[in-house]
Amino acid sequence: MAAENQQTLVDALNPGELQEAVNLLRANYVRPGDVDDRTVARATLSGLLDRLDHGAMLLPKPGGNGPAAPPAGETAPDAFFAEAVDDHTGYVRLGALTRDHLNDLDKALKDFGDKKLPSLVLDLRATGGSSDYELAADVIRRFVAKGKPLFTLRKPSNNQERLFTSNGDPAFGGAVLIAVDADTAGAAETIAAVIRNYNRSLVIGATTAGQAVEYADLRLSGGTLLRIAVSQVVLPANLSIFPQGVKPDLAVKMPRADKAAVFFASQGKSIAPFVFEAERARFNEAALVSGVNPEYDLARDRQAAQRRGEPPPKPPLRDAVLQRAFDLATAIQSMEAVRPPEAR
Repeated sequence: MAAENQQTLVDALNPGELQEAVNLLRANYVRPGDVDDRTVARATLSGLLDRLDHGAMLLPKPGGNGPAAPPAGETAPDAFFAEAVDDHTGYVRLGALTRDHLNDLDKALKDFGDKKLPSLVLDLRATGGSSDYELAADVIRRFVAKGKPLFTLRKPSNNQERLFTSNGDPAFGGAVLIAVDADTAGAAETIAAVIRNYNRSLVIGATTAGQAVEYADLRLSGGTLLRIAVSQVVLPANLSIFPQGVKPDLAVKMPRADKAAVFFASQGKSIAPFVFEAERARFNEAALVSGVNPEYDLARDRQAAQRRGEPPPKPPLRDAVLQRAFDLATAIQSMEAVRPPEAR
């Protein structure tokens, strides 16, 4: 029987039937050692951790062998990066959520304001793992009008709630396109969700990690840690983004390794070569006057390389998520340009 059918049947049992099923297994199963107290306890914990997903997890004792780190080429750099890509769109890759990067963000937003850029791409795909919700609120305040409730950090165990509000005028009032993926976690997910809630914003990429919570690490007697979500982020209108994450308005797939490669190659340079397609050589009037045909020459060179057994050239590295984000920024600008002034 398929696992999902078993799960459906288990979910349909009431508490008395659940205990009855366990008792019957322990009294009648052909291998009693497989349903002893320890095995049942293990199965209970494993089932709970599986059902709670990001809400609870076991971690090895400090100094033990933890999970393997992602391959070096797949880990995106967490440095801050910003640039005015063209005359209407700024780009910010927030990187790690730190106070220094918040200061860098202020400088970038001032520069974009001085240049009167009407739209911004906020890239949160290298911002993950932080539970600094005070700092997350500070980032959000740069984009949300004064006096708005941003989110609540709710702790059910002792009925505690902490409300974060916007307490200043926003530093940027244009359209915001937010890039996210499965590496966008914790406080970064909250930034994406709240800005989308209030601003003229769209989220592009893949569903976020679903970890908009505060964790407590509780040590077991043997040293293993049990990490438990003890507080969760709740948006206005009592909406939660845990554990389902923030779903994009426009879903775009991109391999993690390609994203990391783009981030490494663009750091300190420009994101533009990974967003905009280079113009292909074409047979045009200038080529006709010069007596050349660049399209024919390109095809001839490729055929010659193929005859020599050379592998075809790799396609240029592109950031598919940012391509869609910049496309949307251009479309928004085009729509704004044709709107009558009284409708703006």
